[in-house]
Amino acid sequence: MGSQDEQTDGTGRRALLGAAMFGAGGVVLGLSGTARAAEAGSAGHGGQGGGLKSLPVPTVIGHRGASGYRPEHTFGSYQLALDLGADVVEAGDLVPTKDGHLVCRHEPEIGGTTDVADHKEFADRKKTKVLDGVSTTGWFTEDFTLAELKTLRAIERIPANRPHNTLYNGRWEIPTFEEVLKWQDEQTRKRGKQVWIYPETKHPTYFRKLGLGLEERVAKLLHKHGKDRRNSPVILQSFEPTSIQRLNKLVDNPLVVLLSAASTRPWDFVESGDPRTVADLITPKGLREIAGYAQGIGPTLDLVITKKADGSLDKETTLVVDAHKVGLILHPYTMRNENPFLPTEYRKGTDADAYGDAFGAFKRYFATGIDGVFTDNADTGVLARQDFVNG
Repeated sequence: MGSQDEQTDGTGRRALLGAAMFGAGGVVLGLSGTARAAEAGSAGHGGQGGGLKSLPVPTVIGHRGASGYRPEHTFGSYQLALDLGADVVEAGDLVPTKDGHLVCRHEPEIGGTTDVADHKEFADRKKTKVLDGVSTTGWFTEDFTLAELKTLRAIERIPANRPHNTLYNGRWEIPTFEEVLKWQDEQTRKRGKQVWIYPETKHPTYFRKLGLGLEERVAKLLHKHGKDRRNSPVILQSFEPTSIQRLNKLVDNPLVVLLSAASTRPWDFVESGDPRTVADLITPKGLREIAGYAQGIGPTLDLVITKKADGSLDKETTLVVDAHKVGLILHPYTMRNENPFLPTEYRKGTDADAYGDAFGAFKRYFATGIDGVFTDNADTGVLARQDFVNG
């Protein structure tokens, strides 16, 4: 999921809405929370048939894997997310190498997520670039071949909040998207249930200008692995609506438009001179337009419930209702257990790495009728869903 917080027919869309309502109501009695969530998914979505219809509601999405417990976008993180019960794993944020391979990193700048600074042989690769209007200094994936990137190892991105994750620094390499697609098949076989992934195209306009267009590369790999269909277990997302529109012409996968703060503009809009902001995209008109080429939206949580100046929750918006009216599902981001990432009323104490009342926050957001949520702590999300559907 981005640093900016950081096709179904009408019938299918109505079925998705039904599932959301069913899941929120928790009307099946006498079942465990997990069973009810699964029941909500299948019953609300009109039975079996694969695709988005097969996911439980609300869906628990492992944000960059299990990044609350392992360095993000590593197979250690992805694997643990599945072990902890994530329905979908966000594997991964896709950025290209110099030689055109797609790898999984939160950003093209890798100084904060790998040990590249310790590699003297790459000292001269450190550069300052303008990335979506922001001057950024570091090492960038597009300046390395895949073979060079494979000599690096992942490290924890936010050690101040997650000192325990630094134990695993240096253990895992950077995965490629093709490795992820193979891993998905292996895990599906081993676990006896379909494993889902939720990759994101990162800074697509920036990379297209460099001659490293992302969408065609994504589509080629999905086609090669037979995962470019409407019912394929791969949901594609991007903060740039034109990237999703491009993907809509190349593949039949479920597509999701990510939405940052209301006052921001998607970078492709900035580049093309489109004056609209996210606030325009979440109007009924904007949502209708998105529904013409995507199946869902991934809003920041603040677009679902606004916050007061002190960081506590304020008012629930009409976004969930408005999106469901036009058949869009909502997978907001990002739930994290640590105090600094929670609304102020759910924090406990003042330690930056201590857990607050994450269950209380999950309950509040699930009550809005969202269809799922990205979380760094999939196990917390699964337990919170059990509480919610049993509640």
